[in-house]
Amino acid sequence: MSITQLRAFHYVAAAGGYSQAARETAISQSNLSNQVRQLEAASGLSLFQRGPRGVTLTADGERLYQVTSRLFATLAEAAAILKSRKIDGGQLRVAADGVVHSLPILRALRRRRPNLVFSLQVHNSDNVIEQLVQFRADVGITAELPKDDRLKVQPLANMKIGLLVLAEHDWAVRGSVAMRDLQGINFVLRERGSRTRAVFEQNLVESGVSLGAILEVSTREGVREAVAAGFGLGVIADLEFGHDSRLRFVPIRDAAIMIEEYVVCLDERRRTPLIDDFFTCAQEAFNPAFNPAFNPAFNPAFNPAFTPPASRGQSGPEAA
Repeated sequence: MSITQLRAFHYVAAAGGYSQAARETAISQSNLSNQVRQLEAASGLSLFQRGPRGVTLTADGERLYQVTSRLFATLAEAAAILKSRKIDGGQLRVAADGVVHSLPILRALRRRRPNLVFSLQVHNSDNVIEQLVQFRADVGITAELPKDDRLKVQPLANMKIGLLVLAEHDWAVRGSVAMRDLQGINFVLRERGSRTRAVFEQNLVESGVSLGAILEVSTREGVREAVAAGFGLGVIADLEFGHDSRLRFVPIRDAAIMIEEYVVCLDERRRTPLIDDFFTCAQEAFNPAFNPAFNPAFNPAFNPAFTPPASRGQSGPEAA
């Protein structure tokens, strides 16, 4: 067994196949395959299951991949410390349940580290945690509070939920609606595993409200398109509305349960310089103690399409 063989195995496991690993590392596919075969022969273990569509890790391979992930992360951290006292770059893999919170942090981190290289994967909240514990991401942003003791968690921000409605809808000019207004209304919702959906359903239970027909869509973009096509109302966090001329955001004034976002990483990696900088930038970008201009619910700099109820047109006895 050699470090070269372990590194070849790690590249293939991380990429999910020999051809993808070869493209990412500029190492020939035959070289990677030879190194892995030698490692399997030396250990007597089968590390990959070969199939017509590529390879998957065996149980032994999964255990080894967790070890090599820690090994090469530690080697990279040691190299960074030895390379320079002032690190202006680095490589970071971010897994997040959306881009709204990720981009301000990465923008601040890029100012600290002009040569930073990063990748951003967008998953639902459950999958973000999975990416971290499987060493496929370095840091995560998620609305799911982890229960795994291996993870370090830092609160990030709270978001209020509201409705996604057509611009022509009668409610589009309302300052807000109440939960009881939603009784029997048709909705377009994300798949289960979405924290936005889970919080919305908790508010429905608290209010004793039952919806009409539900169309389930697997992505945020799909929800937007289905709402725009008239299949029902949607539910979305205030910061995630963004800009869409076809749609309007209408707050639900008595939806007391909010979405809480967290920054997460493996506890053993919390004090590495790059991850420590990420956590610091997250706190500075979203904590009012560091950034008084930031108000997660109403700051138009983060949500240009949202305006406070007092400045909107009002109609009906339920308008606020």
